[in-house]
Amino acid sequence: MFGFGRSSPRKSTPRPAAVTVNGRELPLTVREHARATRMTLRIEPGGQALKLTIPRGLPGREIDDFLTRHHGWLMTRLARVTDAGPLAQDRIIAIRGVDHRIEMTGKLRGLAEEAEIGGVRTLMVSGSPEHVGRRVADHLKRVARRELDALVRKHAAALGKPVRAIAYKDTRSRWGSCTSEGNLSFSWRIAMAPDFVIDYLAAHEVAHLKEMNHGPDFWATCTALCPRTKEAKRWLKQNGSRLFAVTF
Repeated sequence: MFGFGRSSPRKSTPRPAAVTVNGRELPLTVREHARATRMTLRIEPGGQALKLTIPRGLPGREIDDFLTRHHGWLMTRLARVTDAGPLAQDRIIAIRGVDHRIEMTGKLRGLAEEAEIGGVRTLMVSGSPEHVGRRVADHLKRVARRELDALVRKHAAALGKPVRAIAYKDTRSRWGSCTSEGNLSFSWRIAMAPDFVIDYLAAHEVAHLKEMNHGPDFWATCTALCPRTKEAKRWLKQNGSRLFAVTF
């Protein structure tokens, strides 16, 4: 996020709908906010788009000037999350925080399997090359369901709270959610994160079964369930965009 104070109005100029950064054209959503006193630029999860919040009635030329001044900042930040392209043979994918090299088996059918070949952690993937992304995503979904289902049960039992249902989605705005009815939802992309981060996400959503807020009591509950809460939050802040940037 980057903020910049509002300056005096200038001659009206059309607002930009996209910004070119590092050779990529990224969609730009400009949203007016009545209470905004400055421009706030955010990179959407995965680095696939930009969102700019501005004071109401701000001229387009001021937006252009703002984006020009912070082009270098965008180049630096987006370089960290830019996806290297579709998954394929020899590409690397993280599974529970451990890098795995993708190896095509040549078989038409079969689930992806983790293995160690010549000391290298490997994900054996069957099917045709154009389906690699889908096969890898399916494997990550299975990993997420296996790990999170067990962790949710453990943490819920510790709190004595029932869980009604658990869903897995490819969400881009949040890693998880919890309703007052006990319905939990997770982004299966968390399967790429280290185990302690997966544990934190489960603890976070289960803690909401007791505290439907983010107050001190909530964080105390979350930390009691997952002692590495602060470390996991820091990891997600630093690395979460990279997980969203992977194209399946």
